[in-house]
Amino acid sequence: MRRGLLILPLVAGLALALWLWGFGGLEALKAWAAAGQRDVQNAMAGTLRQLRAGDGAAWAGLMGLCFAYGFFHAAGPGHGKLVIGGYGLGRRVPMRRLMGLALAASLAQAGTAVVLVYAGVFAFNWTRERMVDVADRLLEPVSYGAIALVGLWLLLRGARRFWAVRVHQVQDGHQVHEDGTCSCGHKHGVSLEEAAEVRNWRDALVVITSVALRPCTGAVFLLILTWRMGIDLAGIAGAFVMGLGTASVTVAVAGLSVSMREGALAQAMSGTAAARTASLIELCAGALVAVVAAQLALAAI
Repeated sequence: MRRGLLILPLVAGLALALWLWGFGGLEALKAWAAAGQRDVQNAMAGTLRQLRAGDGAAWAGLMGLCFAYGFFHAAGPGHGKLVIGGYGLGRRVPMRRLMGLALAASLAQAGTAVVLVYAGVFAFNWTRERMVDVADRLLEPVSYGAIALVGLWLLLRGARRFWAVRVHQVQDGHQVHEDGTCSCGHKHGVSLEEAAEVRNWRDALVVITSVALRPCTGAVFLLILTWRMGIDLAGIAGAFVMGLGTASVTVAVAGLSVSMREGALAQAMSGTAAARTASLIELCAGALVAVVAAQLALAAI
């Protein structure tokens, strides 16, 4: 019964992927997200004018619109979902931990926008066009390049683990169990449960940085506009609320990716099959992330 429940997210994820790439769902999603962003931007312009005129009630309206913009921005194709989803599929990370990484990455992305705009204004005397150019032409391909490296890292790690499982399996006919031991009684590696605990700040830093390198253009525009209007605090707060809106999608992607991975592992009956399946998932997820990110990086150059 439990195994059947675990496979449901895997089936749902595969069905979603089939709709997105097999039945034109990706284009429909892009059009819907773009239309939503335009509508929010139009409403935001009027709210900013009200806020500048001293209407305190406009503050709550602006924050709501910023959250909506972040949601629509994240709902379309983007690099945040790519790295969070790929990492969640490739590594056995506890769901709450990956969701926390998704939230931290989205807020760090907002922080990058704040640093870019105010460094550009006060340190470099950049124009709005120059700041947007830095975000789009420099930071975007760099971010995709970093994500491609994350994918390559997952791919190589998965290949290494797959080879190690294969070697231990054929050595003297040993059978590897879930606890990492084999029929000879020796421990050849960590168990799946132990692997879930082997995490460090390096992993978190890599994931967060690869997402945060490329700030949201909408946040950059908002920060520049509010600075010119003399309502800087509203712009800074709005940028981070946009990050929360983005996180509402990336956190969901994190949950789905972990559930899909666990659903796939649940179908592996033995310790050897589970270990082999885990390494194959990591290898394939890494390859997918690396290829897609490399293509996006080349397109952005």
